[in-house]
Amino acid sequence: MKKLYLLTFLLVVVTIIAEAQSFYALRRSRSLIVSLGTGTSTYFGELKDKGGVIDPKVNMNVGLQYFIHPSVALRAEAGWFQLEGSDSDPKNGAHNTRNLSFVSNNFEASVTGALHLYPMTYRYYQRRPFNAYVYAGLGLLHFNPRAEYLGKMYALQPLRTEDVAYSRFAFVIPMGAGIKVKAGPFFNLVLEGGYRKTFTDYLDDVSTVHPDKSTWTDPIRIALSDRGPEVDANPRAPGSVRGNPAKNDGYFLANFKIEYYVPTSFGPRKSGYKRLRRPYRR
Repeated sequence: MKKLYLLTFLLVVVTIIAEAQSFYALRRSRSLIVSLGTGTSTYFGELKDKGGVIDPKVNMNVGLQYFIHPSVALRAEAGWFQLEGSDSDPKNGAHNTRNLSFVSNNFEASVTGALHLYPMTYRYYQRRPFNAYVYAGLGLLHFNPRAEYLGKMYALQPLRTEDVAYSRFAFVIPMGAGIKVKAGPFFNLVLEGGYRKTFTDYLDDVSTVHPDKSTWTDPIRIALSDRGPEVDANPRAPGSVRGNPAKNDGYFLANFKIEYYVPTSFGPRKSGYKRLRRPYRR
């Protein structure tokens, strides 16, 4: 799957570069921006490694951007990323005997608004060589926490390890900032970081207390609900603390992106430039 994503990314980049060499490229009006990016994803929740700041988990994304005002762009993005957490790290202290862990492949779609430090110029290729921006918006997340047990991976949500039927979809609020550097008339190089405030505490399948398992019959469900006995800890009593429902989980995405100004038409214009309705600075 990772090789497929990488091949698609490279093919798109090569196609864009080839088109950009056209003799008529500068004469085409370009008001739409496409972006491709990759980076790291960091999880924050009950199973966060206390000794780490940035997790080395991968993320990939694609997006479209359109300026609705010289300083404000509307963005639509979709991305895939991984999250992971575990009690096993020695720095997690007392949580070692809880012995819970998860990994998750996640998908996010979002619409955000980006406010730029410097306004877009009338001609896109005369934009400033450097710009900075902040962004915020609304997104939808699909997550699927899984855990390994006896050499096999199990999806945790269907097992209801806390006897709670939570949804694997959740709304998120993306918020963050970035800087972009002009890399020729058609491209920007972008560094961006953003935190996602979520409306779920189950990204890691851990939130409240240990349930009463006396009526459960599935041995896998029982084992993945309380994994303390695997490290010689006593089974947890019903109602004992398993998580912290007072604070929802979250995650942080750090990205490197390539932005490309897409021509509004793929044929040469006869003369002049398409004027915008807004009086952009020359």
